[in-house]
Amino acid sequence: MPNNEKPAAADAKNALAVRRDLAKGRIFSYIRNTWFVETPEELVRQQYVCTLVNDYGFSLGQMGEEREVQHGRDAAEADIVIWRRAQDKADAKPPLIVVECKADNVTITPRDYGQGESYARIVDAPFFVTHNNRETKFWRVKKDRMPGYIEEIADIPHADATDKEIEELIKKLKVFKEDEFADLLHQCHNVIRNREHLDPAAAFNEIAKILFMKVCFERRLARGKYRRNLFTAEFLDEQSVIHKDPVAALFDETKDEYEADYLFADDEEMRLKFPIVREIVRMLERYNLSATSEDVKGIAFERFLGRTFRGEIGQFFTPREIVKFMVEMMDPTFGDKICDPASGSGGFLIRYFAKVREQLLAEADAEYAKFKAEIQKKSWSAAKKAEALSARSTNSSSATSTRAWTSRRHPGCGHSRTPASTGRTPTTAWPAPAR
Repeated sequence: MPNNEKPAAADAKNALAVRRDLAKGRIFSYIRNTWFVETPEELVRQQYVCTLVNDYGFSLGQMGEEREVQHGRDAAEADIVIWRRAQDKADAKPPLIVVECKADNVTITPRDYGQGESYARIVDAPFFVTHNNRETKFWRVKKDRMPGYIEEIADIPHADATDKEIEELIKKLKVFKEDEFADLLHQCHNVIRNREHLDPAAAFNEIAKILFMKVCFERRLARGKYRRNLFTAEFLDEQSVIHKDPVAALFDETKDEYEADYLFADDEEMRLKFPIVREIVRMLERYNLSATSEDVKGIAFERFLGRTFRGEIGQFFTPREIVKFMVEMMDPTFGDKICDPASGSGGFLIRYFAKVREQLLAEADAEYAKFKAEIQKKSWSAAKKAEALSARSTNSSSATSTRAWTSRRHPGCGHSRTPASTGRTPTTAWPAPAR
């Protein structure tokens, strides 16, 4: 395990846990210190409050719920508001983070990102979160830009984060956009070609190892195993004082992370010298590869290979505009089978799955909205309405998740893989999505 790690999680004995009164259909709010009817939205909020306390170290005194935010004629109630310090809250100073929660069976859309941004801008908060158990995204508000311009980041600051750590968080681990990844891959390839004089296939194989190493430590950071991003040039410099070969130490951990996937042979090693790896790490360290969409990674893969090899390794790709057009023309639905025996970067498969997933989520949202409207019309007690909504939310989320997973794992969905029995790292290896 690398040195210089920081503990990330609260002691399990002292962890805050959700309090529910199932008999009465109620849930306890620690922040407001009272019981409320348990709606699907309230359950998500109280679960996330526990996450903020247990995983991020915030105190209940630093947070508020259902806080009215108003600026001029704009007014709304923010689900959770977090201040840097409890005294800042008492002094009515601008908060640090605003959290917008949605029920688990509701799809979070760009409209919700805009709502979270609006709340954050009104109260002058630099960060906001959009959350349910389907999706959690962290955002930075760019106050020097017009409303609507936001930047997704890897995480929000922890309670004890220093100003320097917050600045580093803002600067690093941004999601790749459009051509950024392809251009950066080409720059990394040029560094290896110019300094190590490897042939294109060997150079790309080394880049692939570094990308897997990056995803490995991004996953660990996301799981809370580390408080610090270890995939940085600064960390490599620190480790070079301790280890004779710090790159080998990190790559060995990467091989252990992917051991079950049979991606690397036991004797697989990095062939690049330390200064070369350090330079490539420096170029990649501020981006979040795990959070970058598969489509963006696929496009980057195609453009990079096309620019670097120009057909030398037999890779030719259908333009994404054509892929999108063909899938839209097919109009696939849940239960259909798709086979792409020459899937390459998976462009058709990714678009097919995205199309079916969008349909499933849209159907679930529409059904729940209709059910909720019908329940609100009934002359039931608030507790009985909440019980009905919670039951529907649970069933809807479970059914939608199962159907979406089935469509992704359907036996008819063909995909290309390199046989694990070869015991070698494929030259077209690609980091898998975060688990």
